[in-house]
Amino acid sequence: MRGGIILLFIKALMISANSLNHMGELEGEPVGLSLGMQAGAFLGLYLGFSLAVVSVLTDPSELQRLVSLLCLPPVFVSIILGPFLARRRRPVALADEPVKVAREALQIHNEGQGKWRALSHINSDGRTIRIDMHNLTNIENVLRDALVIAESYPIRFIVGQGKTSSNQQNLRNIVLAYIEENVNITRRNRSAKSIEVIPQPSVDHINYQRKTNKILIILLPIISFFAWLEMR
Repeated sequence: MRGGIILLFIKALMISANSLNHMGELEGEPVGLSLGMQAGAFLGLYLGFSLAVVSVLTDPSELQRLVSLLCLPPVFVSIILGPFLARRRRPVALADEPVKVAREALQIHNEGQGKWRALSHINSDGRTIRIDMHNLTNIENVLRDALVIAESYPIRFIVGQGKTSSNQQNLRNIVLAYIEENVNITRRNRSAKSIEVIPQPSVDHINYQRKTNKILIILLPIISFFAWLEMR
């Protein structure tokens, strides 16, 4: 019975992994077997922890069963799901190309040496394009053109904390107000020092997330119920 429960869980995750592998928006390289097995081990750990909770609630004295549920599912799920998850594709890497695109698009707003320039104020942190908005006077025009780029690549606007000692203490408020007016709330995220805008998720990605959530919501209570029936 316990093996059937685990196989049911793995089969559902394989369906999800296969649907993700065919998502059209993911154009990067496959993540590889190593990361695929790590992801499988994490899912197995989640399954094992769920079953271990049921085991403890059913019979706390079964320590050997508890240890087995915590240790074995990560190994088996990693081996079985690893090759499937390995085919997931990485997001398009933010190396030179996106930064080059941003610099070329925004260089018309250069304000001269010692002031804002695309070459010195636009970089990448490996995940997002970083645009430092300090020393910039033409703020709204830069934001307007940058948000066009944000349709394809995530952008983080560096705005500082707006301290009274700063020469641009209202910079964060200006940038935030413009972004809130022009960008959907689901695409923006803010912190004390930066404001991030991400591309709009595709329909395929949204549908995949909904499908995966439905599978987990339906499957986990069923697994817990059958585990309880076996362990009681």
